[in-house]
Amino acid sequence: MDATIYHNPRCSTSRKTLDKLRDAGLEPTVIKYLDTGWTRPQLEQMFADAGLTPAQAVRKREALYTELNLAEADDDALLDAMVEHPVLVERPFVVTDKGTRLARPIQNVDEVL
Repeated sequence: MDATIYHNPRCSTSRKTLDKLRDAGLEPTVIKYLDTGWTRPQLEQMFADAGLTPAQAVRKREALYTELNLAEADDDALLDAMVEHPVLVERPFVVTDKGTRLARPIQNVDEVL
């Protein structure tokens, strides 16, 4: 099975999710999204595949969320902010042949393994 993790190596949940994938016998493609960034179509597709809205996939605990006054933002404004500031996207996302999940909690990944 193919697997991709959108990974932030500084995030303990992301590191644990990567370990979980490897423990399941997978060697996923690791995309360090803070380095590569996102495109709007990529985020729209990933969120749709995971059954999430941009409001559910934004990192509300990130300082930029408050600084940019995103609490009242609509989906379009959130997507624009996420493309401009990749750190605003919750992490990690895992994509396999069986689907896409946000690994929060990590057990969500079990659904696509």
